[in-house]
Amino acid sequence: MSLSRRISGVVAILRGTPEVREAQTSRSDEIDKITTVDEEKVPPQMTPLDRLQIVVDWIGVNLLLVFTIIAVLLGLILGFLGRLANPSPLVITLVNFPGELLMRLLKMFILPLIISSLISGMAQLDPKGSGRIGLRALIYYTATTILAAVIGIVMVLMIHPGDPRIKSTVSAPKAEITKISTLDAILDIIRNMVPENLVQACFQQAQTTYVTKDVVVIGSTNRSNQILEPTLIYRDGTNVMGIIMFCITFGLLAGQIGPRGRLMVDFFVVLNDIIMRLVTMIVMWYSPFGIMCLITGKIMSIKNLGATAQMLGLYMVTVVLGLLIHAVITLPLIFWIITRQNPAVFFRGMMQAWITALGTASSAATLPITFRCLEENNKIDSRVTRFVVAVGATVNMDGTALYEAVAAIFIAQLNGISMGIGEVITVSLTATLASIGAASIPSSALVTMLIVLTALGLPTNDVSLLFTVDWLLDRIRTSINVLGDGYGAGIVYHLSKEELERMDQEKKLEILETGTPLEDIPEKSRRSSAPILEQSSETKI
Repeated sequence: MSLSRRISGVVAILRGTPEVREAQTSRSDEIDKITTVDEEKVPPQMTPLDRLQIVVDWIGVNLLLVFTIIAVLLGLILGFLGRLANPSPLVITLVNFPGELLMRLLKMFILPLIISSLISGMAQLDPKGSGRIGLRALIYYTATTILAAVIGIVMVLMIHPGDPRIKSTVSAPKAEITKISTLDAILDIIRNMVPENLVQACFQQAQTTYVTKDVVVIGSTNRSNQILEPTLIYRDGTNVMGIIMFCITFGLLAGQIGPRGRLMVDFFVVLNDIIMRLVTMIVMWYSPFGIMCLITGKIMSIKNLGATAQMLGLYMVTVVLGLLIHAVITLPLIFWIITRQNPAVFFRGMMQAWITALGTASSAATLPITFRCLEENNKIDSRVTRFVVAVGATVNMDGTALYEAVAAIFIAQLNGISMGIGEVITVSLTATLASIGAASIPSSALVTMLIVLTALGLPTNDVSLLFTVDWLLDRIRTSINVLGDGYGAGIVYHLSKEELERMDQEKKLEILETGTPLEDIPEKSRRSSAPILEQSSETKI
């Protein structure tokens, strides 16, 4: 018998063995399983239609953001094209009119939104919890504002944009500069925190000004001298600081008096919901068109744009570069270190508010959009946003502090004045203080900058040189202010999660103990209280 036949016989015998057949079957099953798993791990190939569908779905979800970005780009393009036609003041007014309506809409909601959001938010916090949240917010505000001022000082000393020849080449508009001191600014802040009339605080705030007074000196010549006498006046503008202090106190006390204050708290909760719905339905979808008109009208109204950019270009680059460093590095780094969350994802949720701040140049006018972005996109607890953002829109001005630090040293460089360590420290401290006192309205930093210049003994008349470029820098620094408020709310919420959860548990237990009817419990509280309510009903049975 040949060797091949012998081998075939052995194989046939082995194949006929049940153990061998079972082993072969199990081996085949294992191979099939491995093949199936490998096929499942391999992702299916995406077709161009699938990719297009993903893009369309993303645009559908972020439609308002897409419209706003397109509106900003169109505003820039139409503005520069419109300048070529040398538009008349009437044409510029008509182009800017829809943007003016947007500003009026936003400002209309500022006061009721601050009052309702603060009172409803504070009423749902206990004094101890609100104190901790406030302390964390205060530490964040102070730290980031000082960091922003330091970044501005470092940038202006490194780049050195100040050149004495600029003063002779730039035609600065005439501006009325009044005497102001750091002490007066501090006293005015404290005065406005305690308004003597709440109704008056809605449209006026206290300010110290100096009035020229003739004093007759009796003597041999009987001559008269003029002196500046400090006088307290009331200027137009909402006293946001005073209203915030009252609402915080009112909300905390309303939440502490128990069932008697519940009706009042519910009123402000409902008022806040109504205002936010109005903002979502009307303002949000009108804002892209209004922002486009604001940017177009502003660019068309600027005179000598090229000459101004050439003379003050290095100064503008210094400010913008400092603001970018603070927005792209400092704030996201602080946010990541504390929360360990991706700051880019958080910024994406804040983008609508950031772009709105660029268009309106007012952090107060952007408040409704900021609330919506934080609560709906980034899922921040409304009790945190209503306190942190409302207060931050008034006192947290990172971009303003950086801008004022750069501008003060820039003016010193224009006048050939060298600054030592003491003067630099004074700039950082006074810029931080002045930014806290800055109103959250367009171009308020030019007014508060007088505090910094006065503290350094620099000429205040040179502030008028900066008027020609403030329209652009004001928008950029305002957007950084709003971004800082948003990151601050995210950080405070992360640090306060346990306390907020404890407050929720105490609220649920209080609902069970008082026997509150189910229909009287808000829908959100009803859903969160469901496990406890079910457990209580089972215990009773």
